[in-house]
Amino acid sequence: MKHLKWSVAAVALIGWGSLASATETLTMWYHGAGNEVESKIINQVIADFNASQTDYAVELQSFPQAAYNDSVTAGALAGNLPDILDVDGPNMPNWAWAGYMQPLAIDESKIANFLPGTKGMYNGKLYSIGLWDAAIALVTRQSTLDALSLRTPTLEQPWTAEEFEAALKAAKDSGKFKYALDLGMAWKGEWYPYAFSPFLQSFGGDIVDRSTYASAEGALNGEAAVAWGNWWQHLFTEGYAQADQDGADRDNGFGAGDYAFSWNGNWAALGALKAFDDTVFLPAPDFGNGPKIGAASWQFGVSAKSAHPEGAAKFIEFALQDKYLADFSNGIGLIPATPSAAAMVDNYKDGGPLSVFFGLSNAQGVLRPVTPGYVVQAKVFEKAANDIAHGADVAATLDAAVDEIDADIAKNNGYAAQ
Repeated sequence: MKHLKWSVAAVALIGWGSLASATETLTMWYHGAGNEVESKIINQVIADFNASQTDYAVELQSFPQAAYNDSVTAGALAGNLPDILDVDGPNMPNWAWAGYMQPLAIDESKIANFLPGTKGMYNGKLYSIGLWDAAIALVTRQSTLDALSLRTPTLEQPWTAEEFEAALKAAKDSGKFKYALDLGMAWKGEWYPYAFSPFLQSFGGDIVDRSTYASAEGALNGEAAVAWGNWWQHLFTEGYAQADQDGADRDNGFGAGDYAFSWNGNWAALGALKAFDDTVFLPAPDFGNGPKIGAASWQFGVSAKSAHPEGAAKFIEFALQDKYLADFSNGIGLIPATPSAAAMVDNYKDGGPLSVFFGLSNAQGVLRPVTPGYVVQAKVFEKAANDIAHGADVAATLDAAVDEIDADIAKNNGYAAQ
């Protein structure tokens, strides 16, 4: 009898142990620490996923955005990366090349309708996917366009380079503004390649030659790039824009009426609408090779060292539901990744005050160079654009930038697969 009781207890203990071990823990790192709204949403997604099945349980660790990339690099060196990472889109190729991430094995039919900028492709493989994107517009007021007798550009018929020049001159000559154009020069770092390299690309140049990614020669210092550099510099020498800007002017200058036009993103759009109810969001001008704006924001992927890549992919696929895309858009104001999710968001549905940004992202969005070398190239471009804005010789500055980028590519053996 005692033996029977022991056997039942042992069976129960073994059964409980098997049940407990059936749920595998998936660790996740996220860049949104300190953002209460964002944290609440991502924690809800995790809670819903954990409750939806018993195979996996996601545990979240959040980092401040400013420290996140360094934390991932340190984690990779220490060999303790989590199962699930989020990654800023343009950084993904570097992380994939460096061995931080592995291809993302999800049902790609589920992302067929996602905005192009949300899909993190590298070497023909999907590594990451975003739940939102961001887009830039030329922000102004309809009353400003009317007062300056300017045509309202559309996605189908954006301003030409000549029309944009005429608009800036008209704004300056009106004497109503401190500057015709707010470029956001107070912002540094990734803002420069994200916001300003699309102008270069519209001229026909680029940060690096995308046909091979082996050199910046001809792309960043060719005839088209020099034309961009001369145009960029003239914005400041003509007094259309300021090379140095106070952060408060960037944040409040348009609303105070100091600028006729502001080059800014959808994240600032509601503030502009609050300042002026006739605010309009215009597409990028076409400088000869099509109007272009930056694309790609934060995305989810699986670390290369994950012991449970199938579980990590399962969580990411779960997070791609429209209701979560809509929740993030409602919470942090960015563009929902799908048309069906956009239809669920008052700001982005057809006729919504920010619906224009979905169209801008879809029609004009261009990824920053999809290469591991981008993390260096971005900094080189930022310095070159800033130097030119402050009066440096255009051709010499671009030649020096090409030399620096090419030296980095050579030092890393062309960023060939490791």
